[in-house]
Amino acid sequence: MAAAERARKLTARAKSVHRRAESRFPVVTHLADRMVSVNIFDSGTRLAAQCFLTAVPLLFVIAAYAPQAVRHQLITSVTAVFGLTSKTRAELEQALQPKSEALNQTTGVVGGLMVLLSATAVSRAMQRLCKRAWEIPRTGTRIAPWRWIAWLALWLGVLVLQGPLRDGFGAGAWLGVALTWASQVGLWWWTQHLLLGGLVGWKPLLPGALITATVLTALAVTARLYMPRALDRALADYGPLGSVFVLLSWLIVVCVAAAVAVSAGAVLAQEPFLAARLGSPPPRRDRAARDS
Repeated sequence: MAAAERARKLTARAKSVHRRAESRFPVVTHLADRMVSVNIFDSGTRLAAQCFLTAVPLLFVIAAYAPQAVRHQLITSVTAVFGLTSKTRAELEQALQPKSEALNQTTGVVGGLMVLLSATAVSRAMQRLCKRAWEIPRTGTRIAPWRWIAWLALWLGVLVLQGPLRDGFGAGAWLGVALTWASQVGLWWWTQHLLLGGLVGWKPLLPGALITATVLTALAVTARLYMPRALDRALADYGPLGSVFVLLSWLIVVCVAAAVAVSAGAVLAQEPFLAARLGSPPPRRDRAARDS
């Protein structure tokens, strides 16, 4: 009985502290609550795992069926994204430019189609993240599957074009950073709208797009400084598996950062000072208070 009474007192005290914090620092407490409801690290790591599991078989499909120009451009883009050195670039070239036609027979048309369809798992994981960030219930909100394929197709296209984009189409890195940020804003703005099926208007989605683009552009600049040395060291010490581990670790960092940024954008858009201007849907706490 004494233990139960202490537990009730601690619970009441915690609720009281939460209410005082919410009244003094509403944005911070709302953001913390949203991070818990989104389960931010779980969502980010799941998204990273799906991206990795999709990327490996897609490399075989691209190596088997993509034109030589597309494969070369993809190698250039991945090199630009991670700042690959000659050793790691050689490993990527070996994977994307097989010396025989046996890969086409091994992969097969049916296998290629199955890989492309299974790749929509990444789209579904991103969709779940966006719905959690905006507190959209699972029930009663059906979104057309074609949106998963459209999202995947555009992001693959953007990945192929990362090389010239990061170089500012020949103008240099100073323009490349600005173009990368602008393209990220457009991509994440469109991503949320597409995968949410238009359940949230364009204006409320803009803060999340701006925050996510800024965070990921900063990580992109950091990747050029950190990843080349980390990949070379892992390749020298552990072989190709070491490089895979480094890439997966970096992918987790990027996906967790994206999950935090999208969620933060949703919270800011739903705060009173922006909600009235953007026409944002009310957060769950306000809907529950209104229904009660």
